[in-house]
This record gives sequence, C-alpha cells and structure tokens, in this order.
Amino acid sequence: MWNPGPVRIEVFTIFPAMVDAFAAESLLGRARQRGLLDLRIHDLRAHAVDPHRSVDDAPFGGGAGMVLMPEPVFAAVEAAAPPRPLLLLGPGGRRFDQSVAVELAATEGFSLLCGRYEGVDARVRAHLVDGELSIGDVVLAGGEVAAMVVLEAVGRLVPGVMGNQASALEESFTDGLLEHPQYTRPAVFRGWPVPEVLRSGDHGRIARWRRAQALARTGRARPDLIDRRGGLSAEDEKLMAEFPAPDDLV
Repeated sequence: MWNPGPVRIEVFTIFPAMVDAFAAESLLGRARQRGLLDLRIHDLRAHAVDPHRSVDDAPFGGGAGMVLMPEPVFAAVEAAAPPRPLLLLGPGGRRFDQSVAVELAATEGFSLLCGRYEGVDARVRAHLVDGELSIGDVVLAGGEVAAMVVLEAVGRLVPGVMGNQASALEESFTDGLLEHPQYTRPAVFRGWPVPEVLRSGDHGRIARWRRAQALARTGRARPDLIDRRGGLSAEDEKLMAEFPAPDDLV
C-alpha cells in the first residue's frame, strides 16, 4: 500500500553538503520543492564535544585507520528523533535491491547513517541503529555514496515524483527481469530500424513483444535472475518463440 503523504528521510553524515547537493538536483530536487519528499540532512560534527569537532578516534587494541565515536552519533540521532528504522550503511547489512526500495518508499519515513573511516563504534550498531543496508560487496570511503543510491532508488518511487508513474512499474527488476529494449526517433538510424512491432499500434502485441525481449535480455545478461524465478515457464518459452530476440539484443 502506497503512503499518500510525503516520505520523510533523514541522513546522518560528516559530509552533509555532499548529500544535499546530490539531492537538490533532478527528480529528487523537484520532489523536495513540491513537498513530496521531506529530506533532512544532519551533520555529525555539529554534535562533537571538543573544539576540533572530532568525530573519530583510534580503535582500542590498535590497528590501522580511525573509527567513528559513539558520542556524536548518539547525540545527533537523539537530538533529531528521526523516523525509524534507522539504517546503517555498511557491508554487513541486508542487500539493497529494488524490492527493498519499494518497501521503504511505502513507509512514512526512515533514516540513514553514513559510516566513515574504518567504520563505527560497535555500540552504535548494537544499541542505536535498527539494521544495516549494503549496496554491494565493494569497499567505499564512506556511506554517502550508498546513501545517494538509496535516496535515488526510493525517492523516484514516491507517488507523484515521476511524471509518469507507470514508468516505475515497467523498469528493470520490478518483475525480477531486466527491462525490455527501448527505442525512440528516428525510425531508422544508420540502417538500423526500430522493430516493426513497436510501430504497429497494436498495444497487445507490443506488450507481448516487450515481455519476450525482457525474458531474452535477462537470460543473456543476468541468467541468475531467471534461475531465481525458477527458470522459464512454458508460457515464457512460447512467447520467446513468437518474438525471437535479435542478435544485437543488449
């Protein structure tokens, strides 16, 4: 069930300008201006307790790098009383994918905590956050880039953000498949024509063609997604036989 009001998202980071600049552009920026997305960004350094605004320190037990201290993180979150869940962006969390984006977009709000350096004090993970999100098995300098991924994926799903809400229902991963190939003008470019079916005006046939191409494209590029669906059904195979994929399908 879609949430009818604005989705409130709060981000806690030591680089608020970085996140704010990203969220001020394109769909997210327009969504904020129109009151569809209530995005609030908090600077962890504003809650540091020393003159140098320190938010990190060396780890107990030794080792390379620095760790975000618990004091400024707890203080920032407690002062803001943000919407829950509060999710730490880090490698040990639930894998962020389209289904998670849909889940978060349907809520009244949630919050993101951007880690930095070698991570956060373990007491933050144990006693403050409600969970952890990972955008993949890669090493980043901090959680800000991951936060931008979440903001982009979730924000565009909020009702009213996209000009044509149907677009969100036809994109890659929405049905566990990659999106079908897209074409626009001109009808012929350098000898490569747009498939005849797309110019036919037969919307039922176009829908079947698109489904067949999505299945074929996914099978070529992401066969793991086909396996996750339990393989191709008899109806899928019939549809792909009716509308064979071109050799240059990408």
